[in-house]
Amino acid sequence: MQPTTKCLPMDCTYCYLPFRKMDHLMPVTVAEAVAAAVNPWAAHDPAFEVVWHGGEPLATGREHLAALMSPFKGSKHSLQTNAALVDDAWCEFLLEREVHVGVSIDGPEDMNTHRVTLAGHRGFRVTMRGIERLRRHGIPFSAIAVVSDPAPENAARFYDFFAELGVTTLGVNVEEEEGVNRGAKDADLVRATEFWAALADVWRANPVIRLREIQRVLNFAGAVLGSHDAAPTPTSAPWDPMPTIAYDGGVVMLSPELAGFTDVRFGDFTTGNVLKDGLDVLVVEAEERTSWITEFWQGVDACRATCPAFAFCGGCPRRESVLRARRTVRRDQDPVLHHRQDRPTRRSHATCPRTRPLTPPRS
Repeated sequence: MQPTTKCLPMDCTYCYLPFRKMDHLMPVTVAEAVAAAVNPWAAHDPAFEVVWHGGEPLATGREHLAALMSPFKGSKHSLQTNAALVDDAWCEFLLEREVHVGVSIDGPEDMNTHRVTLAGHRGFRVTMRGIERLRRHGIPFSAIAVVSDPAPENAARFYDFFAELGVTTLGVNVEEEEGVNRGAKDADLVRATEFWAALADVWRANPVIRLREIQRVLNFAGAVLGSHDAAPTPTSAPWDPMPTIAYDGGVVMLSPELAGFTDVRFGDFTTGNVLKDGLDVLVVEAEERTSWITEFWQGVDACRATCPAFAFCGGCPRRESVLRARRTVRRDQDPVLHHRQDRPTRRSHATCPRTRPLTPPRS
């Protein structure tokens, strides 16, 4: 759920969001329409979660965010924030509603140079101020870090920073060219591999954080070896359509990063709008309504046929498959993605087919 497009007060240089400087606010009617479909799902699944992201949720304001959350019954709520707007009142809001908090921060101050404010100042201190308030109120939080330079010599200091913060889970994303971020440099494969190896070493020596990427590897190994109960492997799990609801009610399946962009062949990538059709209907009819999903599945099949790592990643089932899902299209037909102001973003070549139909959450 995208409650607003604003990323106030941040303007990170690697951000992929096309509307982050605009003040688009999700109407309550959109949240009500989504809740009408998902409340029955949540009633049958106590782990059902509504995630608020795709902008800075706290920039929505407490009153409006409360109104957006209100129609949902039985769902857990989580949000991803830059923490700059966190104050005591927000902490009380989060505690009262038992909202899971994820904070976006890239490590120690010298590793946060890409996280800047709209005024051009470094955002590390305002984010840390918000984190300290979360900690003072006893609010647990996870973290997502973007690593622009995967230097193996920095891995230990990077991990220790988050261990000292006391984060529950850490997700690590190596910066890539995506959305309106066209300045990312391709990471050196050897250097990136050494970074992950060093990060795994320091985690193994002090496993106080659930490190998302390592946990995925361990889950996969456990499932393959049958050594312990584990989550299904990507190739055996039911396919998750992962619908993203944009501020205006538009629904994009599989990849939040496509929200707000258009393509010469596929239009705005949406399957429909919840103000016109129920989310449950859009999920069930996604493939009939969304022409680019066919090429997505073709890319998955190409991965399965050619990549020895397919059993682990399942064709990079979310963002990566979609953003690369054009390999089967002739190069002279490969379009440039644009956001809705027709500003060029990136070329994306296809990789990905269909192993399972899209299905709604368990009922």
